Amino acid sequence: METTKQVSVFLENKPGRLGNVLSALAREKVNITALTVTDNVLRFVANDLPQTLQVLNGNSIPHSEAEVLVVELRNQPGALAHICELLAAEHIQIDHCYCSAGAAKNGKTLGVFKVSNTEKAMRVMGGSANNSVRRRGQGRPLRDRRAYSPPTLR
Repeated sequence: METTKQVSVFLENKPGRLGNVLSALAREKVNITALTVTDNVLRFVANDLPQTLQVLNGNSIPHSEAEVLVVELRNQPGALAHICELLAAEHIQIDHCYCSAGAAKNGKTLGVFKVSNTEKAMRVMGGSANNSVRRRGQGRPLRDRRAYSPPTLR
């Protein structure tokens, strides 16, 4: 696990805008490790942040940066859920997350997490790769799902 910068690009709602941004990055040999596009916002992690910013600035493409966690996950059912539960148990809000297939070694995937408290999330997850869960105390237990249900009237 590590922290890195995610770049968010605000795309004009017109055909070809996403392709233009990705082509500009590709021409300068910027490799995108993981990405998501939602509501005309492209969010991604790239291999070379300074080069990425140079390309975006040089093409007058509006963007911002944010710190994110990049976690190597086993490519198996429940791996992403495990991380989400671990963060929830410590009351760390996940603002958004996305994954990249085939970006990590040994058949693993990368999960990118924008969280409310990056420093605390790093401590909770042990600061090490491969989903290491801290064993001491196991964190706070999750609330029973019934606690979130409205009371039943009799």
